[in-house]
Amino acid sequence: MNFMSDNVAGAAPEIMAALLEANAGTAPSYGADAISKRLEQRFADLFGRPVAIFPVATGTAANALALAQFTPPWGSVYCHAEAHIQADECGAPEMFTSGAKLVPLPGPHGKLLPETLAAALDRAPKGFVHAVQPAALSLTQATEAGTVYRPDEVAALADIAHRHGLAVHMDGARFANAVSHLGCDPAEVTWRVGVDALSFGATKNGALGAEAVIFFDPAKAADFAYRRKRSAHLFSKMRFLSAQLDAYLADGLWLRLAAHANAMAARLAQGLAALPGVTLAHPVEANEIFAALPEAMITHLQTHGAGFYRWDGQVVRLVTAWNTPAADVEHFLALAAAAAEK
Repeated sequence: MNFMSDNVAGAAPEIMAALLEANAGTAPSYGADAISKRLEQRFADLFGRPVAIFPVATGTAANALALAQFTPPWGSVYCHAEAHIQADECGAPEMFTSGAKLVPLPGPHGKLLPETLAAALDRAPKGFVHAVQPAALSLTQATEAGTVYRPDEVAALADIAHRHGLAVHMDGARFANAVSHLGCDPAEVTWRVGVDALSFGATKNGALGAEAVIFFDPAKAADFAYRRKRSAHLFSKMRFLSAQLDAYLADGLWLRLAAHANAMAARLAQGLAALPGVTLAHPVEANEIFAALPEAMITHLQTHGAGFYRWDGQVVRLVTAWNTPAADVEHFLALAAAAAEK
């Protein structure tokens, strides 16, 4: 019963098969191969418009490089206080922007509110030579709290950002889980509502290790190829990143994998919420559950082999994955129920 993270899961069989197929024979290097070329069309079809795509190996690279494209060293990036770029990337956005400042903002359940962003930008010292200048907004989808921005929520935030001259970036490490929850066209929660660039994640949802930076206006990707090379994320054997993403998108695999993870999280949340002494800290909309459990229940679960993170005091985080067994979920809930009875 390993609910530590979706990173603990292996790669989906379809993606492993694609890697084996890509391994046969030889292919041009640095993205000139047939798979990488095919991938460009896959993403264009997915989002319903021409896009510029750049596969990279990690989500941190995708986020940091995308933000660097929009943010000068004297710029600032507005984000949620719990955003991955703020709390979990070891200064990578600051390094790759050559010193830009992150401006963390509060918000309930991991989401920024339009009034909070508007107030922050209204008081930003624009044109003041002694202060960093607002350059970008970064939204996390799904959020670090396991919640999901609706298209209208993204549109409201993007509109404020654009009116103040900021570019809009979306950290989509769990983008598939968000789209699966929303049941919408991917375009409806990205470029059609004002997102300029997306860090498109796959690693947490069945890839071996592959992400992509997507620019919805290819003109905004000018010189990004050099930025990726300079950061050491231009793979010579790019076909192995592209093959993962190509298989991930083929026949809707990415959404099927995410739907399973979301369903397992929903079942866990439903079962836990029904137990005395358990409180859900956030709505469960993707594949993460944050719940306050009695101390005795935490001990009982861990003693019987359940893996999860203590997040804050008695609040624990449980994360389901594309391959989480339903039997593990039911076993976990049975143990929790037994502890509750005691």
